[in-house]
Amino acid sequence: MKDHFKTKVLGLAGWSGAGKTTLITKLIPVLKQRGLGVSTLKHAHHAFDVDQPGKDSYVHREAGATEVLVASSNRWVLMHELRGAPEPRLAELLMHLSPVDLILVEGFKLDLHAKIEVHRDANGKPFLYPDDPHIRAVVTDTPQPPESLPSVHLDATGSVADLILRFALHLDETLSRLAAQEPR
Repeated sequence: MKDHFKTKVLGLAGWSGAGKTTLITKLIPVLKQRGLGVSTLKHAHHAFDVDQPGKDSYVHREAGATEVLVASSNRWVLMHELRGAPEPRLAELLMHLSPVDLILVEGFKLDLHAKIEVHRDANGKPFLYPDDPHIRAVVTDTPQPPESLPSVHLDATGSVADLILRFALHLDETLSRLAAQEPR
């Protein structure tokens, strides 16, 4: 069993449509081939539901259950209803994950954890890195990537994996950085 103290964390931050999810789905197999256990934590900006109306677990939640755990021989999932409580902060969510080698965080671009910016030129959005000192590198398809930070092309998945392993921080250091953050 791996311990949390071995877990490293790195965020992939960028504007919507930059390709963060696509990149993560390409990175996971590459990182697993390198012998790493990988988990992901994704921020959703809108109401979402992993359950379906009519299913028993949905009925349990609708009846007012705070948590519903559904288990089978293939997987288990824990749904926790906030019921008006504030959205949990990144530090709290990280502690819900089981120990692994690496946690990739998608979103949470305003938090103080170490991040790599994912930037797509066609989005027409500005880079985040000039205003965020926690961005350590840039992954982009722009013909002129920034010179002030390490950068690789969006399609160079192996090189992106190298950057992730270079800049990921241990969970305890990540939690310390997040603890210093002002509540939003």
